[in-house]
Amino acid sequence: MGMPVEADPAGPRGGHNEPVTDARLTSARLRGAVRRTVHDARLPSGPPLRPTRRARQFDALVALGLGIATVYYGVDNVDNVVVREIAPGVEHAFPRPSGLGGLVLMVTLAVVASGALALRRRYPLAVLCVATAATLATPQSVLRLTFYAFVIAVYSAAVYSPYRVATLAALPVSVVLVGTSGNSLTPIVPNEYIALLILAPMAVAAVGLRTWKLRTDEGRTRLSALEREQAQALRRAVEHERARIARELHDVVTHNVSVMIIQAGAARKIMKTSPEQAGEALLAVEAGGRAAMTELRHVMGLLTMTDEGEGTDTAAELTPQPGLNQLEALVGRVRDTGLRVDLTVTGLPRPLPPGLELAAYRVVQEALTNTVKHASGAFAAVTVEYGPRRLRVEVTDTGGRPGAGTGSGRGLIGLRERLAVYDATLNTGRRLTGGYRVEALIPLETP
Repeated sequence: MGMPVEADPAGPRGGHNEPVTDARLTSARLRGAVRRTVHDARLPSGPPLRPTRRARQFDALVALGLGIATVYYGVDNVDNVVVREIAPGVEHAFPRPSGLGGLVLMVTLAVVASGALALRRRYPLAVLCVATAATLATPQSVLRLTFYAFVIAVYSAAVYSPYRVATLAALPVSVVLVGTSGNSLTPIVPNEYIALLILAPMAVAAVGLRTWKLRTDEGRTRLSALEREQAQALRRAVEHERARIARELHDVVTHNVSVMIIQAGAARKIMKTSPEQAGEALLAVEAGGRAAMTELRHVMGLLTMTDEGEGTDTAAELTPQPGLNQLEALVGRVRDTGLRVDLTVTGLPRPLPPGLELAAYRVVQEALTNTVKHASGAFAAVTVEYGPRRLRVEVTDTGGRPGAGTGSGRGLIGLRERLAVYDATLNTGRRLTGGYRVEALIPLETP
């Protein structure tokens, strides 16, 4: 048998491999962070700015004006020698580019640096790179030739560039490179312009604050106008809902109460001579009252079903809204008042939207109610015609003596408003042979 082999303490759980593994993990994390940073730098943090026509015109004017000024500066300083005092009593001459080559160099740098500003809103980061390169290529004795264009390019990149990561990395690099390109003997900005460089940002900040205030005031004005429009819309919605509820209550109460009044009057007249018929009339009054209470409970239940505790019991007592399938019951109640009514249905009946059926039902209900009130003893005819494209509802009567009372005309107005929701029309008027006619034409969807 061989000797037992002892486990190496520098095995997979420890030993000299751990520092190597940690270094590899750290290196991998760094490479991953660098890759993510580079990837994020290429991604815009928002959509690119699309300058307006006025903004493009302004940038073109800025580039043109600065270009003319810097070109004139470059031409004026060709072959010039600047003498400066570098120490007390010691002067030094600083020659500038001379000859045709120097002139071409300065004009080219001025045109490139200034001309790039025409695109400072659309491509701010590219303009910064061009201005930085032009500034670094400018001789130290004439650095102001491109320095002002560089300042505008830095501002434009900070304000308009959508590539925030790349911009935050490029700005300090450009500033450091240009800032270290000058020296104390040849300053970029002359001493007489220092006050201007201090006052110019203050003026720009003042203009910016004023613009911000104006925009804030405009935004507040628009918000106030929007709030007023919303309040007016809410008020109109409330008024519309009140009118709708009023129409519904009018249709429910007027019909049933009119029938109950006629039945009660008939019962009062025959109570002594015909007690049995009087009892039947009172039963009809009771049935009409129950029908009115059922419909009123339905209408009021729709308004009070928001509370869960109370709405559950109320909803259980509600019955469906009346429709054309309940016209027989409606006509039967009217016949009990003594009015002769004939109901005719033509065409193939088919299911219709609940709101449309309710509107057609209300047309018949309102027309028969008016007949009961204003043409007692007349003969009424109800016709419902199902067509391929429309539903026709007509109620006519032969005329008679005034009944329960006079009306205000609000019922027909309410019917027109109700039918207008479905692009339907209501035609009313007296007949040549006597009596009254109500006709509703309701368009239907093609089956």
